[in-house]
Amino acid sequence: MKNQIKKILVTGGAGFIGSHLVDKLIKDNYKVVVIDNLSTGKKENLNSKAKFYKIDIQSQKISQVFKKEKPEIVFHYAAQIDVRKSVENPIKDAKINILGTLNILENCKKYKVQKFIFASTGGAIYGDADIIPTPEDYPEFPLSPYGIEKLIVDKYLNYYYQVFGLPFVSLRLANVYGPRQNSKGEAGVIAIFCDKMLSSSQPIINGNGKQTRDFIYVDDVVEASILAMKSKKVGIYNIGTAKETNINEIFGKIKKLTKANCKKIYGPIKEGEQKRSCLDFKRAQKELGWTPKISLAEGLRKTVGWFRNKTKI
Repeated sequence: MKNQIKKILVTGGAGFIGSHLVDKLIKDNYKVVVIDNLSTGKKENLNSKAKFYKIDIQSQKISQVFKKEKPEIVFHYAAQIDVRKSVENPIKDAKINILGTLNILENCKKYKVQKFIFASTGGAIYGDADIIPTPEDYPEFPLSPYGIEKLIVDKYLNYYYQVFGLPFVSLRLANVYGPRQNSKGEAGVIAIFCDKMLSSSQPIINGNGKQTRDFIYVDDVVEASILAMKSKKVGIYNIGTAKETNINEIFGKIKKLTKANCKKIYGPIKEGEQKRSCLDFKRAQKELGWTPKISLAEGLRKTVGWFRNKTKI
């Protein structure tokens, strides 16, 4: 009898979202192969039951992995995610996020992968939208090379589907947060605040703190990813909560949870930063059967708990 367990390849499987996805797939008895160059991913995030290849997504060695492992499903979650770095060096950024992705897609085509799931971005693709929560059919005018790259990949995915029959789902993610998120560099604001407050450092709020974001807990994103894999649907889906929270509120909630003794100190606004970002998830609800389950209060409690344990080590 043919084994029903699919072999799944996850790029970026040692990273924040990718490692949580790998853990869930392995828990669900899938065979998982991970590709990660460990530039931002961490070895301690790797699941010991996954087969690991330390390779850059731009490398020609990727084809050897596809040839040997023959994955049926590919989750492409490896990327350069630092918006500021994309602004500073758009050529290098495009090589990773566009050419690296094309390298993966060409191998998916060659080795007849059954489905391709892509971690895209919500806020960075729509820019400052007039419609909040923002639906998928809102005009896309990204204001950063990072957002442009994600949009270009969405167009390539449609091309590979229409011309070569490679089914895809692109998940336009809101502001993902949770355990294992990097608190250094261009990290999520929640990770930065947790790290600073628990280590008795002073967090800085960019601008006036009134800018809003749609914060979604990583486990909800993992569930959306798995539903996208199991669904016969093809296309683009927003994955968010449809709720806006401003940065001042986030500061207050994390301060209360950490019992930190710090004041609100404001720094300069980040150039090109959006004022509002919030995603409409009705399409994902209707077509994938997905809704966010973890409230902001619960998600922050779990995240602070993880960062607290990390600082004790």
